[in-house]
Amino acid sequence: MKVNAYAAKSAKADLEQFSYELPEISKEHVDIKVSYCGLCHSDISMINNDWGNSEYPLVPGHEIVGEITAIGSEVKGLKVGDKVGMGWFSESCMHCNQCMDGKQHLCNDAEGTIVGRHGGFADNVRGHWSWVTKLPDGIDMSKAGPLFCGGITVFNPIVLSGVQPTDKVGVIGIGGLGHMALKFLKAWGCEVTAFTSNKDKTDALKKMGAHNVVDSTDSKDLESIAGSLDFILNTTNVKLDWNAFLTTLAPQGKLHTVGAVLEPMEIPAFSMIGGEKSVGGSPLGSIALTRKMLEFCVRHDIYPTVEEFKMEDVNDALNHLHEGKARFRIVLKA
Repeated sequence: MKVNAYAAKSAKADLEQFSYELPEISKEHVDIKVSYCGLCHSDISMINNDWGNSEYPLVPGHEIVGEITAIGSEVKGLKVGDKVGMGWFSESCMHCNQCMDGKQHLCNDAEGTIVGRHGGFADNVRGHWSWVTKLPDGIDMSKAGPLFCGGITVFNPIVLSGVQPTDKVGVIGIGGLGHMALKFLKAWGCEVTAFTSNKDKTDALKKMGAHNVVDSTDSKDLESIAGSLDFILNTTNVKLDWNAFLTTLAPQGKLHTVGAVLEPMEIPAFSMIGGEKSVGGSPLGSIALTRKMLEFCVRHDIYPTVEEFKMEDVNDALNHLHEGKARFRIVLKA
């Protein structure tokens, strides 16, 4: 099958029209006609080879929703015509301990949708049936794509860390990831504090789910909530004063990062030891948890706030994101 796509031919290059041939479908794979594909900052990182694992030509796009057009003979639970989504991963080994334990996202051999293969900035994309998730009835496909990466990335820590509806929680960085975390945590029942460097956003942040807004650059503002939070989720990828945030945690509180901070995080030992506090991190989430997240989104009418571009305007969309103008996720319409 011929696939028409948009690809970067080299690191940091603009995307160009690109076509390639998919071989005959294998017995466990699914072909998806792309309807929408989210644009994630990870796509920019892969285009730029920031992580050193990019291969060119590179077709980005890993927040895919669309319709199944073909299935292999041993595909289970899916049929042609189903509306589905696929995220950062497109396959895993299905025999290691992690996969057998329902933690396929931790598989050492998991295949990234845009790592060594072509992704969803295209008219069609292929993936293993297990990672192709049927969309629940009633979901808005035009906004669902970012849930398969950004959404599950911030939903997983809520479950992983055992966050309770009675907890007081904080979110650092209210951007593409953080704004979804606010919406999830409010629906979860928590009292939510948004950490921001721009308090002019206070009204907007409260509309998204924050009960309180704290200036992350103001030491007095941080001191005012010292020892009060049970859980903090960091969604930024920059170096911060981590000790200042640790002091806002209550005893046995958790600081959890999903932001890919490239510099070492300076965590003073005594800031954790005295209050039995902990620091952790996570990637996306399991296949089963992704399904639960989608059901949770439909139940509570939770979607990312998106801006829509046409697929052919992908370079304009990339520039919009790169310049920090996205509010808050970008979706490309095929």
